[in-house]
Amino acid sequence: MTEFRRRHLLGAALAGAALPWDAARAQAAMTAAVYPGGWDEALRAVLAPRLRERHNIGVAFEPLFAVDQIAKARAARGNPPFDVFVLDPGPRVSGIEFGLFEAFDPAKLTNRALLPDGYADAHGAAVAAQVVGIAYNPTKVAKPKGWADLFKPEYVPKLGLTGFGTTFGTISLIEMAKALGGSEANMDPLFAELRRIRPNVAAVGQPAAMPGMFQQGQIDVMYTNTYTVTLLRSRGVNIDFAVPETGAAAFVTTMHIAKGSRNLDSAYKYIDEMIATPVQAALAQDPYFFVPVNKDVTPGADVPMRSISEIGNFVTHDWARINPVRAQWIARFNREMAG
Repeated sequence: MTEFRRRHLLGAALAGAALPWDAARAQAAMTAAVYPGGWDEALRAVLAPRLRERHNIGVAFEPLFAVDQIAKARAARGNPPFDVFVLDPGPRVSGIEFGLFEAFDPAKLTNRALLPDGYADAHGAAVAAQVVGIAYNPTKVAKPKGWADLFKPEYVPKLGLTGFGTTFGTISLIEMAKALGGSEANMDPLFAELRRIRPNVAAVGQPAAMPGMFQQGQIDVMYTNTYTVTLLRSRGVNIDFAVPETGAAAFVTTMHIAKGSRNLDSAYKYIDEMIATPVQAALAQDPYFFVPVNKDVTPGADVPMRSISEIGNFVTHDWARINPVRAQWIARFNREMAG
């Protein structure tokens, strides 16, 4: 998640500036990894104050992307650099395989009943969801029916391409491969089509650059999550979300307690408050647009579900199979799509 309005950036900065003093005053303190940008700003503004008010716990946030959290924890060799991870499915699987998490007891979450079955397990708990599909400018192009449409002449000159470096990018490209006759085990049809359209595609760039390009009119079609669509629309951008004919993809973001954490009780309370109804409801609204996992909180209008309980209707992926080959896909995309 990326930018916010100026007043929220100012509020986040003030909250960040006050954090060391607040943490020092609190009876308990902890450190949590958080995604840079939107997540960092949202959790500072919404979750941290509630944790202080209800439990007198101060939290210091360390902005890190998921892969960097895993790398930093592994390098720490048993001396955890933070108490709580926040991870998408691929890095979650890596964290489990590397033994980076404390055994998790869902019974310690007072809000456990607000999550769907299976959303809190022996490793951690789900705290947000993402829904991935195709974003398009309805004033410039017709609504795409599915992933294969992105390779048609009417879409290629308006398409923004990004690689396998993010979860939404990875699963979008996997779904494209399937639509072209490939699979997770055979990405050749995808790469053949990517090479074919490369000379005529509007842009190939980093994931963080795509929303800006769309807003500026450099691209009119991209694959992304509903969060980005809602955020851009709130800024007056002409953008709609298309659910591919094979279904939109969805995944959940989870939190985990770091192995060796000396703040177990605080870490549990942090995760518990993250899934509490007031926090989930606040995060689902402007300017944050999170997709809630709390069953009592309704997702925003741009999310094609009315409750997290409907997520079983969406396309999901086996990250235990994806992780071992993802680095190869990243390298191949960078090599074949560069220049």
